[in-house]
Amino acid sequence: MIKLVRVDHRLIHGQVALSWTNSIGADCILVADDGVIEDPLQKATLKMAAPHNIKAVIKSVDDSIEAINNGKTENYKLFIVVGSVDSAYRLISGISGVERLNLGGTKVREGTHKISKAINLTADEEAQLRLLKDAGVKIEIQQVPTDAVSEF
Repeated sequence: MIKLVRVDHRLIHGQVALSWTNSIGADCILVADDGVIEDPLQKATLKMAAPHNIKAVIKSVDDSIEAINNGKTENYKLFIVVGSVDSAYRLISGISGVERLNLGGTKVREGTHKISKAINLTADEEAQLRLLKDAGVKIEIQQVPTDAVSEF
C-alpha cells in the first residue's frame, strides 16, 4: 500500500527518515531516482540514513513502476521519495492508487521560481503538477508533518 509519495531533492534525511515515516506509518522507504541508482556511494549513504526498523530500497523510476505494478511492494506500507517533480510525474503516471503528492523540497535551479519556502519550480514542472491535479491527485506543500498543509 502506498502511504505517500514525496518530492524531496535530499531524498532520505532526518525529516524523511523519522518524522514522515512515523507520521504515515510506513515500514518501507522506496527511493525512486534515476541519478542515485548510478552512484554506489550515495546509495549506501541513503540506506544508512534510514531507521534500522524501516526497509530502504533504491530503484530507478522505471524499475519502481515495474515493482509496484508487479505487486512486489504490496506487503509494505510504502513511502516513496523522489528527487524531482519530473520523477514524481513519471512514477504517478505509471502506477495507480496515488491519491496525494507531498512537495517537500526542490532546489533553486536556472529557470525556476519560488512557490513556497522550499519549493522552486520550472514552468514544465508546474504543468506536470497541474496534470496530476487534474487527474485527481491532491498536491500538498508541507515540509514536516506538523506544518500546516498548503495546496498547490
